[in-house]
Amino acid sequence: MSKSERTREGILSAAARLFRYEGYHATTMRDIAQEAGIEAGSVYYHFQSKDQILSEVLDLGVRQLYQKVSEIVRSAPANSEGFRKTFGLLIETHLTYLLTDSDFTSANIRNYPMLSDETRAPHRELRASYAGAWAKFLYDAKRNGHLRNDISTTVIRQFILSAMNWTVEWYNIDKYPVRILAERMSKLILDGMSLHRKADTEGLKLCSATPAKIPDPDGKAAKTRAEILKAAAHVLRDNGYKAATLRKIAEEADMKAGSVYYHFNSKEAIIDEVLNAGLRDLLSGVEAAVRKFDVPYDHHARIATAIWAHLDFLFKASEFTSANIRSYGMLPNHFRERHRGIRHEYGKLWDWILREAQDDGAIRSDIKIVPLRQVMLGALNWTVEWFDPNKAGVEGYLSLPEFSSMLINLLLEGICNREAAPSTGQGGPESGCPVRPEGSDTALRQPPFPDPSAS
Repeated sequence: MSKSERTREGILSAAARLFRYEGYHATTMRDIAQEAGIEAGSVYYHFQSKDQILSEVLDLGVRQLYQKVSEIVRSAPANSEGFRKTFGLLIETHLTYLLTDSDFTSANIRNYPMLSDETRAPHRELRASYAGAWAKFLYDAKRNGHLRNDISTTVIRQFILSAMNWTVEWYNIDKYPVRILAERMSKLILDGMSLHRKADTEGLKLCSATPAKIPDPDGKAAKTRAEILKAAAHVLRDNGYKAATLRKIAEEADMKAGSVYYHFNSKEAIIDEVLNAGLRDLLSGVEAAVRKFDVPYDHHARIATAIWAHLDFLFKASEFTSANIRSYGMLPNHFRERHRGIRHEYGKLWDWILREAQDDGAIRSDIKIVPLRQVMLGALNWTVEWFDPNKAGVEGYLSLPEFSSMLINLLLEGICNREAAPSTGQGGPESGCPVRPEGSDTALRQPPFPDPSAS
């Protein structure tokens, strides 16, 4: 490799690290040069722009992973034992690239949702090919009787990738290695949380999710202030933190940029309040939903109700919640630190729900509560990148209630075909998922979703 090629490779590696931890929009060419240990002007001998660097980082982030996963899928055996072993290997491979081996893969996952359609366009084909490798594996598994027939492989694939991709926001390699995370995640996805063949959610308690009101004095000023916050939430949700400028927020609120300063002294003050409102809405909403249950708890129904409420706030009840979840990965560290307390409080609420269910023998006990909660919430949170409730009624798209019911079903019962034999509740039958005949696809025959990897 020539000196020029080594320098070019060093620039790409430096950019991938910065894009991964700081975000594309927050990273400058000067930052990249400094990280690569070269003069700022020297970057331009190798790349015309930051966009060109980003394009190569995005490509490498998927191409390396795609090649490895395709190789695993091509050699996958068709028997039940082989299915579970291959599934675990695919999970571990994706997580290893995402979390430890490749800044490029992690940079891709964290930045892609916030990029413009124009920037995404050249990468859609490769991302769709990666999704296609998973689709082939899952289609073959269903054809061989290893997967449940009532939910499409498209939805199952989205569910699996969602659970894995959100790990970039919480995984800590110092706590346990990727191999252990992959093992736990595989168990949960394959066999679900429930100890029984079928989870009983008949006692699901639906309620209208009501966001907490931001305290403010009455009058015209309060109304304008509320409109600014709502506009900021929309901008933050759709464009990310860096792009949420005061000018853009003012445009969204249909007012002059200078007028914003009558109500807030900085962009940070606005974003801070939006983020706090989103977490407060989510915490109070889910807590109110589960408080409707009395002892002795109907644990499956209580978990299902909490999931339903979480998704309701994420997609419908609170634009502040969706803004918080979508922008979290690209927030500066000081913002994250300020809201870590309420995030921890929300985690503790879920830990209480899950621990009581585990103590009463309603859910599996071979996965610890914290990773169980993190994987579950990850699968829910990443859905903001690929599910659109506004398309309900259009052929091929689900409504939010239908979608929520399906995710509840997957999280409690898993993706395996479990009807032919009881589950052990401790990871499923070691020989593989029980088999039932083809053609019993009688529940939700879900047409393809728009592919998040291609959007």
